[in-house]
Amino acid sequence: MSAVREIDLNADVGEGCPTDAELVPLVSSVNIACGAHAGDAATMREAVALARRHGAAVGAHPGFADRENFGRRETPVTPAEASSLVLAQTRLLDAVAAEGGAVVVHVKLHGALYNQASRDRPLAAAVAAAVASLNVGRARPLVLVALAGSVLLDEARARGLTALGEAFADRAYRADGSLCPRSEAGALITDAAAAARQVMRIAAEGTVVTADGRVVAVAAATVCLHGDSPGAVAFARRIRQDLAAAGIAVRPALGGRRPG
Repeated sequence: MSAVREIDLNADVGEGCPTDAELVPLVSSVNIACGAHAGDAATMREAVALARRHGAAVGAHPGFADRENFGRRETPVTPAEASSLVLAQTRLLDAVAAEGGAVVVHVKLHGALYNQASRDRPLAAAVAAAVASLNVGRARPLVLVALAGSVLLDEARARGLTALGEAFADRAYRADGSLCPRSEAGALITDAAAAARQVMRIAAEGTVVTADGRVVAVAAATVCLHGDSPGAVAFARRIRQDLAAAGIAVRPALGGRRPG
């Protein structure tokens, strides 16, 4: 796969982490928690303001209302329930963003809801339909961000949505292109240099090295860095440094302007 000269770097923010103010200037897009797995109106306002200040694209980050497990525990959910989660939380962030003079331009699911919709076609179809319904009458249609190679990406594109494949800087991969569950040893990449190497492969080659040493294709337009990771800021700085050295720009694929 030919090298790219730019890539979007996104981060999950508004989740109560104290480093958001340091992290947002280093990324090009942000996914803001919408008050379910984390956050509230105040944290949403703060995250929107940070994004506006630093030119990052603003996205909704809906998930399960399960604060005890940070929205990362898989839970049985019907397609209708998944749709309701996406609709309610995105509309809430829409209202907060409008008050702050910003526009929500993308939707990216959080945690367990993201993983379940990535592999469960009925859930994926419901999420895609929810985003399509949010786009009715919208001046700027929402982009759906989904795991590269997932059924959610397929369902979104089948409905005519603009959908971008996503890869991860700080997560290990399985041979089928899915993420290693957080319960597995080595699922989280904890070294900044290793995270940067993974992003470089994604940007320059469109591949990742899996946990068992295989090389698999990952077609991603945006790469996520989890804002709640202890080393998120150090990771972002190292990733930006290595991308710049390779002549690969960080630019928002989802809207906004290039960060400085």
